[in-house]
Amino acid sequence: MPEEGVQLTPKSELLTAQEIITLARLFVKEGVEKIRLTGGEPLIRPDVVDIVGQLNKLEGLKTIAITTNGINLARLLPRLKEAGVNAVNISLDTLVPAKYEFVVRRKGFHKVMEGIHKATELGYRPVKVNCVVMRGFNEDELLGFVEFTKDLPLDVRFIEYMPFDGNKWNFKKMVSYKEMLDTIKQRWPELEKLPCEASSTAKSYKVPHFQGQISFITSMSEHFCGSCNRLRITADGNLKVCLFGSSEVSLRDHLRSGASQEELVEIIGAAVSRKKKQHAEPVLLSFPLRQDALQYPPNSKQWGHTSSHWPTLRASLSKQMEKALLKNKLPGQLILPVSHPEQQCYIRTRILQTQLRGFCVFQEDPSSTFDTKCLEASPVGQVSVDCQLKEASPGSEFCTRDSASCSDVPRASDNLTHTDEEGRATMVDVGGKPDSRRRAVAGAVVRLGEKAFGMVRQNQMKKGDVLAVAQIAGIQGAKLTSQLIPLCHNIPLSHVEVSLSLDEARCAVVIHCSCQTWGKTGVEMEALTAASLAALTVYDMCKAVTHDIVIEEVKLLSKTGGQRGDFSRA
Repeated sequence: MPEEGVQLTPKSELLTAQEIITLARLFVKEGVEKIRLTGGEPLIRPDVVDIVGQLNKLEGLKTIAITTNGINLARLLPRLKEAGVNAVNISLDTLVPAKYEFVVRRKGFHKVMEGIHKATELGYRPVKVNCVVMRGFNEDELLGFVEFTKDLPLDVRFIEYMPFDGNKWNFKKMVSYKEMLDTIKQRWPELEKLPCEASSTAKSYKVPHFQGQISFITSMSEHFCGSCNRLRITADGNLKVCLFGSSEVSLRDHLRSGASQEELVEIIGAAVSRKKKQHAEPVLLSFPLRQDALQYPPNSKQWGHTSSHWPTLRASLSKQMEKALLKNKLPGQLILPVSHPEQQCYIRTRILQTQLRGFCVFQEDPSSTFDTKCLEASPVGQVSVDCQLKEASPGSEFCTRDSASCSDVPRASDNLTHTDEEGRATMVDVGGKPDSRRRAVAGAVVRLGEKAFGMVRQNQMKKGDVLAVAQIAGIQGAKLTSQLIPLCHNIPLSHVEVSLSLDEARCAVVIHCSCQTWGKTGVEMEALTAASLAALTVYDMCKAVTHDIVIEEVKLLSKTGGQRGDFSRA
């Protein structure tokens, strides 16, 4: 809660209960199967139980969830459960009562705990507890929250600190998912990874023999925008296709001006079509570039007509999105630098996935079967591709099922390719090469010495989080390779992943970089540049402590794809 409090929205500007039900009925008709009431704080609405009861009557709606601060939960939950609520999330950022009062600026910790226990008593499995982790405030409570799941059927969800207006966001306050995971694994090395649904926003883990589990919402370090299928409607009726984004469309105003159901569907479709593929602001936060919307296409076994998990709102919405795609209206995400028709079809489909949480969050179930064409969802709520994707053998161009149609893979050349007949440097002409899926992995090791290594591990460097900044630098380096290496082609990267881990035995940071593309030439140099830039950044951030730092083992670890075959270092 801000120090100055919040200015309440006039009641006349809020959606009425009937307007909420009208919009909910529209979305459910279009294929939505889950609605979450959140806020703000939904339980301060005196008509919340009645709203739940009316939602429960909508045919086709499978899940009614609620996210609350927990203050009023114990008192209202029996009635809410009877009305139809079948999933509960409770926000709780600390297990220390004094800290709780500091951050929410009021008493009530005991009421929240009472609400959590009431939810478990009433049979909710699991009861989700949302915890935003902030450096300097509650990162020291990670183990306590995990311990909280030992005897209770909870799912404690650690959420990376995100920037919003008014929360005084500071990059140094963010504790990354990998840092949290490392801390927890030091205490519980047997921590198990749990499977998750394709549209899940969380990465889930469980300590064996604990009743509950933990999850990580990696909203900053590993964007899940590409698999998120949520839309949000604010309390005053604005549609947001992304919780993080600033763009809103007032459905309330259209409702009150008499818009028809068809007009509302068209308005919603146009808004969804403007969704960005990942968080766009501020610029600093573009870091672990997970360009899921541009990854290489899966083979036909993965796609199949019963296994696609890329939901959106029905055909009427997806056609609106297709129009925007074809007109290049999706900001910052619609450069499709590939010529292969299957790949373009796949990219367009992946971009159609919708975004994050709401006052009413409408979420679809991705399990139904369908028979569609590219970008035209058929029965309720699915997008598929009928592009007859061909199976790909590892590390080769796409092949048909008849292996005889695959081109032979040449052996490595004995000649240098970046010189002409007279020995002068020249750029290789790749125009005649076929497009293929290509991937390269490179690594590096930075030996820091005991003192600097300890400070990196404890995140005590004055310049900030060494591993997070180095990760950013590696990704940026991969994207800028053609500007740094004179004879490299400018490659449209489809995926870059840079990970850094700590090697206690060597007092070293181990860097691992993976680059992918769909094109005519490989990405070895991009992966090597990413590893090198990440290593140099670690050096730069630690040199104030010691200059006795050694960068070593900068090397290509593997490559796949292309005419010259695959490579894997022993």
